[in-house]
Amino acid sequence: MKVKATDENIKLAGSIIKKGGLVAFPTETVYGLGADALNSYAVAKIFEVKNRPSFDPLIVHISKIEWLEKLVKKIDARAEKLIRKFWPGPLTLVLLKSNIVPDIVTAGLPTVAVRMPAHPVALALIENAQTPISAPSANPFGYISPTTAEHVEKQLGDKIDLILDGGKCPIGVESTVLSLIDEEPTVLRPGGLPIEEIEKVIGKVKLQRSTDKILSPGQLPKHYAPRTPIKIFSSPDEIKEGDDIGVLLFKKTNREIKAKHVEILSENGDLREAASNLFSALHELDSAGVRIIYAEAIPEVGLGVAIMDRLRKASGQR
Repeated sequence: MKVKATDENIKLAGSIIKKGGLVAFPTETVYGLGADALNSYAVAKIFEVKNRPSFDPLIVHISKIEWLEKLVKKIDARAEKLIRKFWPGPLTLVLLKSNIVPDIVTAGLPTVAVRMPAHPVALALIENAQTPISAPSANPFGYISPTTAEHVEKQLGDKIDLILDGGKCPIGVESTVLSLIDEEPTVLRPGGLPIEEIEKVIGKVKLQRSTDKILSPGQLPKHYAPRTPIKIFSSPDEIKEGDDIGVLLFKKTNREIKAKHVEILSENGDLREAASNLFSALHELDSAGVRIIYAEAIPEVGLGVAIMDRLRKASGQR
């Protein structure tokens, strides 16, 4: 059931979480599928509904720093600096977990990924539920992430207890995941907070491009994918034009492209706007009945790193 995110409905959603149910809710990044993070049975429903493999850990969402102190063993100086600067916001920190975090949340890893979302509906839901909320994206596993309540309703329908409609997610790509387990901070997943901004606070960080071991969400080589195949192109000359193709452009072009459906992420090439529109554009293209989607490569600076990460994973390209 999809409902507007009014105060009354947020209270209803909080009571559903308390009782072990599932609620889809907006964050500033994408819509999440939430359950009580301290209730193993409730968290298991997330994996069941999404058809998510058990080796893929979940992010825990909090509304107060006091909860972080309970969920992790230690908050070091680097974490404190980042929290002061970027929380609430699209930054997830990976730290050593405490014993109260169920193993199903962390896929058996000794670490837990935690963030404080900036969306007022998400924060109000966590407050009403009175518990941290585990929440991956509210979609079938591996498919395009949802940035509207309509995306959630179309993909998960009546498989979950409630969908809180809080409008379109403003950032549009998932949070940046930063591991602080080792001496060298490592970005496990680029996302809504540009790496350059993190480096201004704690110095140089490493970007982990690929791995054989899954340490955070979004690390599988194929993810965020439409059902229609995607091919990334750098020059329009690479497009095999026709009335059965879809094209995803970074910005407006004067060149005429013969295609069944064209989506433009940003008229003037603004990376924030492009990130915000990415998943919605992929949903539109995937619904257009095209044979293949040609996606334009984007400059890998700022949010462009996260956008290209999603496009490569959507195409299955490492």
